[in-house]
Amino acid sequence: MRIVQHPILTFARGKKISFTFDGRTLEGYEGEPIAAALHDAGVKVLRRSIRLSRPRGFFCAVGKCSSCLMKVDGKPNVRVCIEPLREGMRVETQRGKGELIERG
Repeated sequence: MRIVQHPILTFARGKKISFTFDGRTLEGYEGEPIAAALHDAGVKVLRRSIRLSRPRGFFCAVGKCSSCLMKVDGKPNVRVCIEPLREGMRVETQRGKGELIERG
């Protein structure tokens, strides 16, 4: 599912790391967008529309839309198309608008 050769672009990869998505352990490359690692793992639906629950996937890939909002390490509304992947991240499908929990 990855583009490995391109006539113009080069793809520098970080080291292979593990993260969790909805409780499953997946692998990706450090520093790549979370959405890229999810796409490579076969995850095509990143969220569902709030009102009609229609599937939303990788759309703009530049952080300008809301199609890829997910919960990352407990923080809601993270745009995973631009958020770099780090070892041990906990990525979860966000249901609804995402609610902040006050800690104190």
